[in-house]
Amino acid sequence: MIASRPSRILVLRFNALGDVAMTIPVLWSFRSQFPGVEICVVSRPFAAPLLSPLPGVTFFPLNLQERHRGFIGILRLFRDLKQMEDWTAVADLHNVLRTRMLRFLFKLSGVRTASIDKGRREKRLLTQKVSKRLEPLRSTHERYAEVFRKLGFPVSLKADKTFSFPLESTPHISSLAKCKKGSWVGIAPFAKHKGKSYPLEKMKLVVHLLLEDPELSIFLFGGGPQEEKALEALSYSHERVVNLSGKFPLEGEMAFMSRLDVMISMDSANMHLASLAGVPVISIWGATHPYAGFYGWNQSPENAIQADLFCRPCSVFGDKSCWRKDYACLEEIEPTEISGRVRALLSERRSE
Repeated sequence: MIASRPSRILVLRFNALGDVAMTIPVLWSFRSQFPGVEICVVSRPFAAPLLSPLPGVTFFPLNLQERHRGFIGILRLFRDLKQMEDWTAVADLHNVLRTRMLRFLFKLSGVRTASIDKGRREKRLLTQKVSKRLEPLRSTHERYAEVFRKLGFPVSLKADKTFSFPLESTPHISSLAKCKKGSWVGIAPFAKHKGKSYPLEKMKLVVHLLLEDPELSIFLFGGGPQEEKALEALSYSHERVVNLSGKFPLEGEMAFMSRLDVMISMDSANMHLASLAGVPVISIWGATHPYAGFYGWNQSPENAIQADLFCRPCSVFGDKSCWRKDYACLEEIEPTEISGRVRALLSERRSE
């Protein structure tokens, strides 16, 4: 029997950008199936633009540097949220110390709670050095949906949905996008950890191979001063290579991404952002693996490029040092394989 349905749900997912992006299809599916239920997402301010396409979903900005910092900050956060609404359920999509504490406080006050099962044991078996169990695990999207099911909502995910971000919100992006000619390929060559980052020198070769097509333009995505500098060097002297890093807010980048024909990305936030926009993503996998459950929303498995090595995957998040010391999982991926897959995808799109 389905439990009685609460009418106002707090959703907790404090970071990171890619993980928050993976909540969007789940929240959209939930709202389309249960339109009478109010949802408020609690996350860091960067997440607010991602929620803009979702009707009936509000946002509470978390301030972990000041007001909501530390144990006292969690108590303040609890008080702030309690004063907003009479919440009847808490969906914890993060399940870390902060959210567990917050969940406990709500439970004490009579609010129903449920949390994500991250599948830690399964992921250890997937990434262990010996006797690796190489089989696909449940996707993070499904794990998020399961939290709502625990609260009595049998939500099913709708795989055909894409999310649009209006160009008009960023005039400079709008004027650039309206001048589109030929094919547009996005490249997001960075990831948080070395185990997920394709060597930049090899990515330069990918760029040169793609530019052999005179009708193709490349747009570079990244964030932070170091990435901006590296991308500036990558785009230097190429009039058909445009560095967008640091030029526009997140909602502007999302709006522009939706105009791309293909995105090349690591196992990183940009893979998930482009996926939300319905753009085919050629994703490059090193220490990590799509089987861990972090593959892009509605992406074809054929577009995951990875080396066939017995040691892969060695990490869920790519944050472990390579025990072989050579990062062969990334070094053995040839630029021609990436550029060839892009050309094949573009050819498919042109023939549609």
